[in-house]
Amino acid sequence: MSSLPRRAKSEAKIPTSEDDELPSFLSLSSESEEEEEEEWEPKSEIAKRPRLPKKNEAKPKKVAAPRTAVARNKVRKAAIKEEMDVSFAIAPAEDKRMQLLKPKKEDVDTKPKTLHQKPEVPKKVEIHSFQGKNVESLESDEKPSTSVEHEKSEEDFAFDEPPFKKIKSTTSPEGKPVKNLGGNKIKEEFEMNWDIVQALSEITNVEPWVCANLIRLFKEENTIPFIARYRKELINNLEADALREVQQALEELRAVAKKTHTTIQKLKKEGKLSGGLLTALLNCRTSEELDHVSAPYKTGSKGTKAQRAKQLGLEPAALSILQNPMELNLFSYVKPSTKGLSTIQEVEAGVQHILADIFAKDKDTLDFIRKLCQQRYICIQSALAKVSSKSGNEKDIDKFQLYHEFSCNIKSIQHHQILAINRGENLKILTVKVNIPDGVKNEFCWWCVNERWRPKQFLKPELMRILRNSVEDAYKRLIYPLLCREFRSKLTSDAEKESVMMFGRNLRQLLLTSPVRGRTLMGVDPGYKHGCKLAIISPTSQILHTDVVYLHTGQGFREAEKIKRLLLQYNCSTIVIGNGTACRETEAYFADLIMKKYFAPLDVVYCIVSEAGASIYSVSPEASKEMPDLDPNLRSAVSIARRVQDPLAELVKIEPKHIGVGMYQHDVSQTLLKATLDSVVEECVSFVGVDINICSEILLRHIAGLNANRAKNIIEWREKNGPFINREQLKEVKGLGPKSFQQCAGFIRFNQEYIKTFCSNKKKEPGSHAFMTKAGGAQGKKKGKPVSYASQQPNPLDQTCIHPESYDIAMRFLTLIGGNANDIGKSDMQQKVNAVIQKEGLEGTAKRLNTTVHTLQLIIDGLTQPEGFDIRTDFDKPDFKRSIVCFEDLSVGAVLTGKVENATPFGVFVDIGVGKAGLIPVRSITEAKLSKVKKRKSLGLGPGERVEVRVLNVDIPRLRITLDLIRVL
Repeated sequence: MSSLPRRAKSEAKIPTSEDDELPSFLSLSSESEEEEEEEWEPKSEIAKRPRLPKKNEAKPKKVAAPRTAVARNKVRKAAIKEEMDVSFAIAPAEDKRMQLLKPKKEDVDTKPKTLHQKPEVPKKVEIHSFQGKNVESLESDEKPSTSVEHEKSEEDFAFDEPPFKKIKSTTSPEGKPVKNLGGNKIKEEFEMNWDIVQALSEITNVEPWVCANLIRLFKEENTIPFIARYRKELINNLEADALREVQQALEELRAVAKKTHTTIQKLKKEGKLSGGLLTALLNCRTSEELDHVSAPYKTGSKGTKAQRAKQLGLEPAALSILQNPMELNLFSYVKPSTKGLSTIQEVEAGVQHILADIFAKDKDTLDFIRKLCQQRYICIQSALAKVSSKSGNEKDIDKFQLYHEFSCNIKSIQHHQILAINRGENLKILTVKVNIPDGVKNEFCWWCVNERWRPKQFLKPELMRILRNSVEDAYKRLIYPLLCREFRSKLTSDAEKESVMMFGRNLRQLLLTSPVRGRTLMGVDPGYKHGCKLAIISPTSQILHTDVVYLHTGQGFREAEKIKRLLLQYNCSTIVIGNGTACRETEAYFADLIMKKYFAPLDVVYCIVSEAGASIYSVSPEASKEMPDLDPNLRSAVSIARRVQDPLAELVKIEPKHIGVGMYQHDVSQTLLKATLDSVVEECVSFVGVDINICSEILLRHIAGLNANRAKNIIEWREKNGPFINREQLKEVKGLGPKSFQQCAGFIRFNQEYIKTFCSNKKKEPGSHAFMTKAGGAQGKKKGKPVSYASQQPNPLDQTCIHPESYDIAMRFLTLIGGNANDIGKSDMQQKVNAVIQKEGLEGTAKRLNTTVHTLQLIIDGLTQPEGFDIRTDFDKPDFKRSIVCFEDLSVGAVLTGKVENATPFGVFVDIGVGKAGLIPVRSITEAKLSKVKKRKSLGLGPGERVEVRVLNVDIPRLRITLDLIRVL
């Protein structure tokens, strides 16, 4: 697997030139400028995820801010640069789809232009045919490119463009998508002093050309599963997780741009906008920076100390200290009758506040202190709060025992430690502070007085004292609190994102658990007083029988007869037990009967499955609609059994955050969490694929490009017109336009045997000629959507992962290898494909078919995979067993097998069958111990994987088990 570019965990780079944007000094609110300073506090409710502006929103009025010529040029050049870089070249691909061209190597490696460099606008835009080759061989391998003349410059380079138009030509009579060169200019409110492609690349650590391509793909409403599978050559083969990261960062940048221009309009209207302020606002990259810059100008604010001093007319005096101190006489500013100017001390204090404000908002000064902090040991410390130690819940206080006296370098602290500290602080159990050593302050003050803010003329001792006091005041009252809040905000933000990503990885692993096909299962929802709920389901998920047995009220022996009778009646030899209340007792009960061979002649096995979310689902409207006649308690038993039979189809019915494989999920942004988890579910359902003629509406709505409405319309069409014959028929469904069809078509499957049987039966029926007419549709079809004869024919390619846009290439490839579409998935097909590929190679064959290597590989996979292929077969199955081990039976050194329950940054929890999961610390998980066969995204284990472990420590009072990983099974 290609290495996945991840978000860089290192500190922010320090800008080195004056041309760089304002640093992230502005990354936090400037409430520290008020008289009373407050420590940074982790928010219990994180700000909602920024939403993109809708296309039909009214365009705000253009800002005509008074600014200098230099500022205007900077903004204009930045706008031109953003428009140019976003619109990397687009090629009309030979496989009938839009493709973006990877820039040549010399273009990628060159140093990015600064705002002072005038961008060169080319006279011609070359549109090349992308062949999926290495960058160096693009020109030699491709057909001659076509040049399109145009005279417009900046206006052509905008990413706010209408959809691509198909232009017919002699070489392409069917039409190919090409860039509409007369596109709309980028909207004014999104113009910033930074380039969106470069900014996105720096944030996500993804190549600029890939970022540019992704901006266009997301702009055209392509889904992540579609991009990850069918546009690999445009995104350098990135995984879905990386695409989500880029999408999130892009939305954040766009939201900042929109918010910036709203702020600019407001300040202009109030007459507070100056040239310097405009430049500072346009340099902001985060909403925290924007808040910091704009906070002093908010309406209704009582203002900072510096603002009040300026209102008293002390600003000229403050500037004179720096520029012309010889002519300054502070006594001339004393006005005994005016508050704030009545004494020389008040005048000096006012001047000091103005100077401190200037120092604290200076870009070079903040760059220096930041660079200084990177070189020094900055630590975050937590301690037990005095209030909580007197009056607090002992149990809660003990939970944070590790953090009662805790100190760690901010460069090495772990994400889970940050989240734990924040939670303790929110509960008023811990107090937290960032410790910056005094050496930083001393060096900073010396540098300010002797270098950065050194007066241009000789300074009298009393004025030098004011300057020194101003620097110290700026550091203590403004800069130090700003740095502390900034460090904590950055640590919390990174920890939250990692927590959400970890939740997403765990959820994917759980959803892709291998299904247990062809078995009749008994689901058991354990309970004490209200009994254990039983549900027996058939291999096709039909409910055969439901019942309640009371195993833990002294009636166990009598109930055993009933259970045995049911198992024999339905020939069921697999029991699935939920891991909730009374799970251990229920497991022991069944294990005892199995060991005594009570169920003979059946060889019964059982497994434990997580019932997280089952009770919530059992009372949901979806469950009521699906099982209207069943009691909610029995519905949960059905859900537990189906989780083993087809985990994906069952778990998508439950809101992802209730599945319980996360870490600190209640402490992170709920908007970000929901968006990420929904995206993971969509990715899993899409990559597994669904059979359009038998899948449920709930499963269908999670396919890329579909939603609840479209899924409902598909089900209604199916009920009204019978099964779908091929993918083309999807276009007849109400609300399913070309874009939705493009996104979902590749993930929808058709069982060819079922369709052939249906078609042959349909032909035999009397009066079925309407089914095969050329122009007429089936009865009840909407007018204006005629059904052609071709659309009523089964297409063998519809059972594969090949997208309809590549069917033409697939048929040409079949002709090349001498294969037949009806032989898809058979061994003969594999032999024919191997013969051609060994002879010409993958790249040679792709060139011959005039397509990309990625597309050809996808076609080969689709043709050679056996019918009914499921990607989940490579993942782990449930762990079936016949006996039980107790917690007290564990001994240090014992070797056991278990199944991973949850993964966290500090280790992996493994269910070893004793009722309490053991922890494998992250230090014990090394590359040598992981399976070499299984393709992994990272050095880690995920839920569902089977492992062999050794017991290192058993802490019975605290119910903790420490394990060492031996190997992955």
